[in-house]
Amino acid sequence: MQTGIERIAAAFATAAQQHRAALMPYLMGGFPDLATSQAIGEAYVDGGADLIELGVPFSDPLADGPVIHAAGTEALRNGATVAGVLDVGAALAPRVPVLAMCYANPIYRRGLEEFADALAERGIAGLIVPDLPFEEAPAVLAALDARGLALVPLVAPTTPDERLARIGARARGFLYTVSLTGTTGERAAVDGALHDVIARAARHTDVPVAVGFGIATPEQAAEAAAAGARGVIVGSRLVREATEADDPPAAVGRLVRGLAAALR
Repeated sequence: MQTGIERIAAAFATAAQQHRAALMPYLMGGFPDLATSQAIGEAYVDGGADLIELGVPFSDPLADGPVIHAAGTEALRNGATVAGVLDVGAALAPRVPVLAMCYANPIYRRGLEEFADALAERGIAGLIVPDLPFEEAPAVLAALDARGLALVPLVAPTTPDERLARIGARARGFLYTVSLTGTTGERAAVDGALHDVIARAARHTDVPVAVGFGIATPEQAAEAAAAGARGVIVGSRLVREATEADDPPAAVGRLVRGLAAALR
C-alpha cells in the first residue's frame, strides 16, 4: 500500500505525464455542515481535482482571508469538530490524496502523536500547518515521517534564500508557495513576478512547487501553470461559491470543471 507521501507524488506525476499542473481545491471541512462539505469534496473529485486541501476550522485563522474565515466560523458554530472534519477527509481519501490544513493549536491540544495517528488511520496523506515556524517543525516532521505522511511547508515571496533552502530541503509532498504577501483571498490578477517566485522556490527543493493564495479563475490558474507551477491551489473563490449557491456541490463542481479544463 502506498504511503501518503507516495500518493501525493503519484498525483503530481500523473498530472505531469498529462502535461498539466495538478489541481488542488481547498475545502473548508464542516461548512456549511459536515455532510455538505463531504458532498462538496466529492464534487471536487468529480470535476477533476487531483488532490484536496481540507481546512480544519479554527477560531483564530491568521492566514485566512475574510471568506474562508467566515466559513470556518460558521462551521464551528454548526458543531464541526476536528474529528468530524478528519472523517470527511477519510471519506474522500480513497479517491484522491487529501491534505489537512490545520493550525498548530488544535494539533498540540490533541497531542502531536495522537493527531498524526488520526491522520494515518483515516488515510489522509499529509498536513499543512500555516502557523508552524520552521524552527518548531522538526517534531511534527518526525511524527509524520514515521507514518509516511507529508509535512508540507509554506514559503512566501519574501522568504530569504538561505531560509528557503532550509525549508525546501525538508519539504515533503510539495512546497506550498504563496503567490503574494497577505492572507488568502481572490485577486484581480496574478502577480507579474510569479514566474520568478516559482523559479526561485523550485531551485531550493526537490519536490513539486504548488502555488496558492489569490488564484480564483480558470485564466489565473492557467497563468500560474504557465509560470511554472506544478500544482495550483484554489480556495476563496470556491468557498465563496459554496456560500452563495443554493446547491453548493453542483455550483462548485462547475467551477472545478472549468479550472481543470483551463489546466488541460
